[in-house]
Amino acid sequence: MLAGWFARRYFFSKKSHSVINLIAGVSVVSVAVPVAAMIVLLSVFNGFEQLVRSMNSHFDADLTLTPREGQTFGIESLDTAALRRLPGVEAVSLALEQSALMEYRGRQAMVTVRGVADGYDRVVPVAECITAGDYAVRLGDLDRLVVGRGVAYELGLRSLGESDGVLYALRRTGFSSLLPVEGYTRRQAEVAGVFAADAQTDGRYLFTSLRLAQELFSYPDRASAAVVRVARGARPAEVKRRVAEAAGGAFEVRTRDELNASFYTIMQYEKWGIFLISLLVLVIASFSIVGTVVMLVLDKRPEFVALGAMGADTRFVRRIFFFEGGLIGALGAGAGVVLGVGLCLVQQHFGVIEIPADSFLVKSYPVLLRGGDVAAVVAAFAVVVGAMTAVTVRRAVSADDMAAGRTAQ
Repeated sequence: MLAGWFARRYFFSKKSHSVINLIAGVSVVSVAVPVAAMIVLLSVFNGFEQLVRSMNSHFDADLTLTPREGQTFGIESLDTAALRRLPGVEAVSLALEQSALMEYRGRQAMVTVRGVADGYDRVVPVAECITAGDYAVRLGDLDRLVVGRGVAYELGLRSLGESDGVLYALRRTGFSSLLPVEGYTRRQAEVAGVFAADAQTDGRYLFTSLRLAQELFSYPDRASAAVVRVARGARPAEVKRRVAEAAGGAFEVRTRDELNASFYTIMQYEKWGIFLISLLVLVIASFSIVGTVVMLVLDKRPEFVALGAMGADTRFVRRIFFFEGGLIGALGAGAGVVLGVGLCLVQQHFGVIEIPADSFLVKSYPVLLRGGDVAAVVAAFAVVVGAMTAVTVRRAVSADDMAAGRTAQ
């Protein structure tokens, strides 16, 4: 397009080198930096989201079945053998989860006890989170405890095998204020291991056998959830539908993401909130392009006479300077994308920038680059620059300017 050719000549021609060209170069840099920053920020949010999802995968199952009414269900009411035979189902287990009080060597803490059946570690890879001891909620006929790192810290648990932990739960059959001790069920078990998933989970949960949990909470032959592991390569949505049909209407089936839907939604809101705030910075940086276009119009205004003599009208001249602003924005966006993507890839593969905290689960900032985020940044930038340049050019180049040029001719 002829207008685009004029714009490139104004920007790259050796005879047109001036302070305006230097300012145009500065404008390229001024928009490249916020574009790169937006890409890096969105990629860091993606990295933390992926980190949270990976931690949840070590604590929550692919599919979780819970009763629609009440907190527990009779184990005999759910045919777990039929669930295991379903296509796409790799493993099935049961769990009973309730709150209790744990005492260890005179120190107490409120915990959430998750009693799990044999084979639970084949559904949820809890064993991969063990930091001390081992994952063994049962050793023969002995019930054992596996506590979160936060719980261990609160109770002062420094080494395993020192003494047993004691769990207390309110007796469901009734509580008497005259004999409060009789109103609690008490169970004692050895602490066999410590796990670490995330701060919220570590400070609340402990694992034990399903048998001990049923005795502690007075729920014989009952569970609060059935958990399912989806086979590799199977479609989770399809497996969820089959499991729901096999379980019946008395159970609700949810995926891991659905269990933590509110948390992931909040993370998405935070991510795009940061995107909008960064976009405001980008809008401010784009004013440098506006200033460059205005100065270029003033510098080239004497040439309007020649352009008018060649038959150029107001729309054509406006397109020249619109393409000029677009060219500056494209160079800045391209440089920003290259810089942002390069920084993200270096951090993603080499972890150059580390987190200054020894207790965090990862040593370096997690980064995950997604093409959709890069496209969103480029599209938002194109809209901003296009709108601001169009308004600027319309006001800077008027029909009166071209008329004055023709009169002068």
